Amino acid sequence: MAWVTDDRVSALTHWDTCTTKEEALNYLTKTIIPHPWFMAICLNGKPIGSIFVMPGTGKHKCRAEVGYALAFKYWGRGIMTRALKMVVHLAFEEWPQLERIEALVTLENVSSQRVLEKAGFFKEGVLVKYYNLKGKTWDMVMYSYVPNDPRL
Repeated sequence: MAWVTDDRVSALTHWDTCTTKEEALNYLTKTIIPHPWFMAICLNGKPIGSIFVMPGTGKHKCRAEVGYALAFKYWGRGIMTRALKMVVHLAFEEWPQLERIEALVTLENVSSQRVLEKAGFFKEGVLVKYYNLKGKTWDMVMYSYVPNDPRL
């Protein structure tokens, strides 16, 4: 799990960098395994990142949130864009009630914004002072993927 042990990857995520094998195993058993839809991104049979979809429930069942992380040495190769396109397709098949998939990214994370745009997501706007992460309040950019979106 190279991506969970790298400060460059975890800097703008909700989880902290794992510095020991025990921390990584704890993250695996308490976060990844119980998650309803968490997948590894593999290259040549080796996990190099992760991607998840969290479907909404109740009044929010029409939408889901997607999140992802990729080991630093694989950034800039189009891997995450490809994985994201595949996952979006699978999510709409698995949950036919979905009408949109959302992603929130910090305003500063321009690379992740580009991934979303290349995967067909629409930039809806900036949510000012929206998310407290690691002791700082961040402006977040809301992206959405809506099939047959007339805005695209």
